[in-house]
Amino acid sequence: ASTVLQSIVDLRRVAHQTGKSRCHSSHVGSRLPYSCIVVTLASAGAAARLLQRPLVRPGVSVLSQGPKRLRSFASGKGRGGPMASAGSNGHRAVLWFRNDLRLHDNAIVAESAKGVKDGKFSEVVPVYCWDPRQFVATPWGHPKTGPAAAQFRIDSVAALQTALRDIGSDLLICNAKAEDAIAELAGAGGVTVFTQQEVTSEELRVDAKVRRALSGKGKLQPLWGPTLYHKDDLGFPVEDTADVFTPFKNKVEGRSQVRKLLPRPGKGDLPLPEGGLPAHPAQFAPQTVEDLNNVVPQGAPQLQTQHSTQRTYRFQGGEAEAIKRLQHYLKSDAIADYFNTRNGMLHEDESTKFSPWLAMGCLSPRLVYHEVKKYESQRTANKSTYWVIFELTWRDYYRFFTMKHGNKIFMEYGTVGRDVRWRNNPQAFQRWKEGRTGLPLVDANMRELAQTGWMSNRGRQNVASYLALDCEEDWRQGGDWFESALVDYDVCSNWGNWVAAAGMTGGRINAFNITKQSKDYDLEGNYIRKWVPELKAVPQSHIHEPWKMPPDVAQQAGVQLDGSGEGSSPRPIPGTRYTGQAAFQQGSHGRGGGGRGGGGFRGGSGRGSGGRGGDRDRRGNSSRGRKQSDFERFG
Repeated sequence: ASTVLQSIVDLRRVAHQTGKSRCHSSHVGSRLPYSCIVVTLASAGAAARLLQRPLVRPGVSVLSQGPKRLRSFASGKGRGGPMASAGSNGHRAVLWFRNDLRLHDNAIVAESAKGVKDGKFSEVVPVYCWDPRQFVATPWGHPKTGPAAAQFRIDSVAALQTALRDIGSDLLICNAKAEDAIAELAGAGGVTVFTQQEVTSEELRVDAKVRRALSGKGKLQPLWGPTLYHKDDLGFPVEDTADVFTPFKNKVEGRSQVRKLLPRPGKGDLPLPEGGLPAHPAQFAPQTVEDLNNVVPQGAPQLQTQHSTQRTYRFQGGEAEAIKRLQHYLKSDAIADYFNTRNGMLHEDESTKFSPWLAMGCLSPRLVYHEVKKYESQRTANKSTYWVIFELTWRDYYRFFTMKHGNKIFMEYGTVGRDVRWRNNPQAFQRWKEGRTGLPLVDANMRELAQTGWMSNRGRQNVASYLALDCEEDWRQGGDWFESALVDYDVCSNWGNWVAAAGMTGGRINAFNITKQSKDYDLEGNYIRKWVPELKAVPQSHIHEPWKMPPDVAQQAGVQLDGSGEGSSPRPIPGTRYTGQAAFQQGSHGRGGGGRGGGGFRGGSGRGSGGRGGDRDRRGNSSRGRKQSDFERFG
């Protein structure tokens, strides 16, 4: 304690000696090394630079470093030169990466490189912030960023840093809120901060804080980049986006053109400040999910690496891995059969698996489009090749749908304000989340999600329909869990899909018959047996409805139908259509077989990822007998 107190006193003295009078101390969690104190200085001089490394160690006073060392920090001769300099020969551009972790076809990268070429900028500082706000507990107690997406992002950030170093640049990686890190980089002024334009409230609030931090020092310049069709090329105002997908699709396909790719930077296009990348007191280079617990706020759930030997495909983050996957999918000709295989749940190439890289911004949707068009001109063009682009259009749709409706997509009653009484049965939600509903198809998909962060497109349709429309549980719980668990979480696609699946957007409501879906897409039960091993010996005739097995068949298969104990299979959740014929008939909304209608869980192609949620209400709205639409909500 005496060492800590003496260190605070010493740091205050240093702050006074370098011409500034304020030095505020605050405590943080005990996980920091040497129980050190994080000090926020109102100075970009010597005292701030002293904090670039853990100098506050037991028995060592900061003043013991000596006046020569202090002068070195104060003059900017420490690692990488002055932290807050805005460039000695011109202006500084800061590239604030978020969900655009790539160099190819990246608006902020291309614009800054152009600025350097035109003489507007003399130096470019790329930065990525591991922001603790991304690791808080969600309203339902889940980690906002779960282990699957966390590891994928670790890989993607590291890959971006490597790619930047290959062209003579680098990436400053910080454990800090964006507004704090960027304020440090702004210095005396003249800085332009480029970032990808976001559209949802949490991200926009951070943008506002960055603007305030830059007041008098520079400007924040968001640039559009996440979609296939640029928002300025739609041919209609964003607020006129239709509330169902097909009119949107028809308009953009008829009126819009996909832009050419932006150039990838070469060596020297993004010059660093003289002396190299600026140092930062909160520099941070996580290697594992557990390392990110240094970012997790106090009281939020801790993260732990997922270990699964069952996964169908292991996703590796990063731009190079994204392009490798794209090239494989084209060169293997898997794309030529995509329409017929996209609902598969077992094999690697049944769907594109592009979505994690699209969600993290490692892969540009325009690159996918232009490569598919090249494939069509050189190999073959058919319904399958079109359908991959169609899925990218779905992904666009939910981003523009979100821009139109704002926070309504996260609200209980969705964009149409339907008033629904949920059952609010915590046990039912927990059984759904853990894959213990008694419906094998639902359980298999939910277990795959929990263990790997992945779920097929077909699975997402079914589990969402079951939770919201059969169990009649608040759909936002499902969106919340998907946000935490998915490796390919994308805020707009995820929550847009959930609000639509729950019937809260005014479009057609599709309540899936889970048993029929199971027979249609896993007839032999191989997917179920992979993820629900207690059913591995159940014959095909009963694999989709094990609760209906005669006692002698269940005994022979080694299955207990009481829902408790090893090898047991729980009966379906009470009160759903699967607990009795009357309930089944009463709840038979939609065509019973599968369908979509305007949403977009894109489990394996190109739209975005499943995620947040809207709301739901769907009682009394039956679509029995309607023709199945090709343009299904879940792609």
